[in-house]
Amino acid sequence: MRMEKWIAVGVAVIIGLIVLSSSLYVVDEAQQVVITEFGDPVGEPIVRGGLYVKKPFIQKVNYFEKRLITWDGRPTQIPTSDKKYIWVDTTARWRIVDALRFLQSVGNERAAQGRLDDIIDSTTRDKVTGYSLHEIVRNSNREFVATEVFVQEKEEIREVEKGREFISREILERAARITPQYGIELVDVRIKRINYVETVRERVYDRMISERKRVAEQYRSEGRGKSAEIEGMRGKELQGITSEAYRRAQVIKGEADAESTNIYAEAYSKDPDFYSFVKTLETYERTLSGDTVLILTTDSELYRYLKSTGSK
Repeated sequence: MRMEKWIAVGVAVIIGLIVLSSSLYVVDEAQQVVITEFGDPVGEPIVRGGLYVKKPFIQKVNYFEKRLITWDGRPTQIPTSDKKYIWVDTTARWRIVDALRFLQSVGNERAAQGRLDDIIDSTTRDKVTGYSLHEIVRNSNREFVATEVFVQEKEEIREVEKGREFISREILERAARITPQYGIELVDVRIKRINYVETVRERVYDRMISERKRVAEQYRSEGRGKSAEIEGMRGKELQGITSEAYRRAQVIKGEADAESTNIYAEAYSKDPDFYSFVKTLETYERTLSGDTVLILTTDSELYRYLKSTGSK
């Protein structure tokens, strides 16, 4: 009898714990809760953290985030107003501001993400198709710096009236007017990336390659002109140096010849006969050898010393 009593007590305790655990629930500070009873919401959403009580078994706790949630869309191919096809990749941040309406309209975060896909993608398409490519790509009228990396023709640089930031704000404002009916506040929408479609991208790459080749050829032409200029200056300087060296050599040579002549003249003036004799001997040394034959007249100056020597 006592054993049956203890079993009954144990069963009662277990049932009590099950009922108690089913009656209590905890709400985190980063969460909000909507209680439903047989699928119908009961009371107002609970947005403050703490320990709460509900009817066991018949009431269900539905948890939702209070913090910002990121939405990341799929890249979408969109034509611009100037008929340029581009891929637009957008991202957004949103939060649940009315948990009850959120539960009744979309039910959960996955369904909400799908709903945002439709809203933001359609709004982005409507806005992007209303602007030209340079408005979507650029944010301001900041002047481009023409370098070897980027050279753009003046006629192609057009004034930016609104720019990408303004278009992003327009997308946010328009989409944010739709989301409150789902209990959602759309906080921010950004164009994350813009890219050309394949066919347009190939044309852009071809144009970039052509432009780089033109710039490279321009630099090569300037280099050839600079090389010719340097070569001309080098030739001019070399000619000037050569001319100056030749002039100075001639001056030195002339001065040496003059000095030599003066020395010879001075020596000749001191003893003309001895000078004539020495010069004649030098001539003999240069012209006479063992197999040399000279034919001279008897009155030749060269023969004079030989004749006088022979007579003695």
